[in-house]
Amino acid sequence: MEMTNQTTVTEFIFLGFPGIFYLRLTFFVMFLTVYLLSLMENTLIILTVVMEPTLQMPMYIFLGNLSFLEIWYTTVTVTKLLATCLLWGVTISVSGCITQYCFFFSMGATECILLAVMAYDQYLAIYNPLRYSLLMNTPVCLLFSAGSWIGGFIAPLLSTILISHLNFCGPQKINHFFCDSDPIFKLFCSDTFLVEALSCTCSSVVILSSFLLIMSSYGHIVVTLIRMSSQEAWRKAFSTCASHLTVVTIYYGTIIFAYVHPLAKYNFTIGKVVSVFYCVVTPLVNPLIYTLRNKDVKRAFRKFLAQKRLLMQGIWETN
Repeated sequence: MEMTNQTTVTEFIFLGFPGIFYLRLTFFVMFLTVYLLSLMENTLIILTVVMEPTLQMPMYIFLGNLSFLEIWYTTVTVTKLLATCLLWGVTISVSGCITQYCFFFSMGATECILLAVMAYDQYLAIYNPLRYSLLMNTPVCLLFSAGSWIGGFIAPLLSTILISHLNFCGPQKINHFFCDSDPIFKLFCSDTFLVEALSCTCSSVVILSSFLLIMSSYGHIVVTLIRMSSQEAWRKAFSTCASHLTVVTIYYGTIIFAYVHPLAKYNFTIGKVVSVFYCVVTPLVNPLIYTLRNKDVKRAFRKFLAQKRLLMQGIWETN
């Protein structure tokens, strides 16, 4: 790319979703409502898992990790999305943009790994129920959880370092509502082949490898159930796996479409719409999917809310 007549950029302007003010105001109310509901649902799941002794099991510890992850995953992007709905010319510094890029892809990679770990946990529970408590005890569960977070934050580290050492130049407008990889790659002054190839390879490896591990776990689950030839076993397995499989389908369906493709084929308008699904909608839907199909979680929810209601009544009566 030509270096002449170019000015080094110190901040970027998000274009967000174009449209008249009243349309963007409608988007703001809608996105804010979804975001607040998502925060409430995921926080409630975390508190329930922590406070309820009957949920101190690997499956629910993983679910608590997922809910904690979803809170930060959506917060990283939605704050700027809300700002672009109300204001023109919402800016972010270059360092802030790179930080957002790093955290967003770290959270995304962590979720991929965590969903794969959850699939493996379900496989162990169905394949070897008698030894499950030995194979997936609390220390092992915490080790898997920590490994998911560590692996997720390591995954985009090298591409982030490379991006931080490259110069951006005009135009300084990002055709998105957060610092996604494809839009910011368009703003480099220098050759971006290495960083683009590294970022694309990293994203594809994390997404596809975790997805293959999930499919492998479910393949072994199906083989195990076929050998059992029991309707009761099929019913219990479906009850256990349906929620996770639904979450996997929604999440991987959107991120594979968004990130496993050549850069030249990226469409900014479609990219922004797809991003709304995995940044805003998925963190709201995931808690609903898990709670609506899980009797233990619903029972714990009711118990937790009843305890809090009694506590508030006691405080009110005391005052």
